[in-house]
Amino acid sequence: MTNLYKKTEEFVKKSFINAGRESGIKHLLRTADWVKKLKPDADESLLIAAVSHDIERAFRESSHENIFQDTDKGFMAPEHLEKHSKKGSEIIGKFLEEQGANPELIQKVKDLVLKHEIGGNKDENLLKDADSISFFENNIDFFLTNAVPKVGIKKVEDKFNWMLDRITSREAKEIVLPWHEEAIERLKG
Repeated sequence: MTNLYKKTEEFVKKSFINAGRESGIKHLLRTADWVKKLKPDADESLLIAAVSHDIERAFRESSHENIFQDTDKGFMAPEHLEKHSKKGSEIIGKFLEEQGANPELIQKVKDLVLKHEIGGNKDENLLKDADSISFFENNIDFFLTNAVPKVGIKKVEDKFNWMLDRITSREAKEIVLPWHEEAIERLKG
């Protein structure tokens, strides 16, 4: 790992700890690990984006304020995803500028974080896929315990299905399918 990646990882960890949201750290670290597994030659900008793609969550005023919103689209409301991605892109961009990072690297990281929910190009899709894998690996218990009582089984099931359906690569989908199946069984069980 490069020094800039290590500094970013420490910034992310410290931000989530300071916000009292330590539970979000593992998801981000594992997203970076999944990027490396899916693309062993991933460049520094992709790895930095992976470990910081949800940095916005460490800067929310209320820990669950936005994710438990009561909208028709619930967790997948376009306005929520756009706000989350845009603010995260701004936060990580500012941090990287403060570190004196190369402007091209900063822009690429910002672009990746901005598109991590919806994808687009090859690296944006890879980040989105790694995010979904890590979601199923690390966040199912949180959603079953915290989201179901607040928004109901249907919205959580929609979130689980959306996280699976947005995956682009066959390899990533094959990794997630058993976890998705188990999550749905636990949700309905």
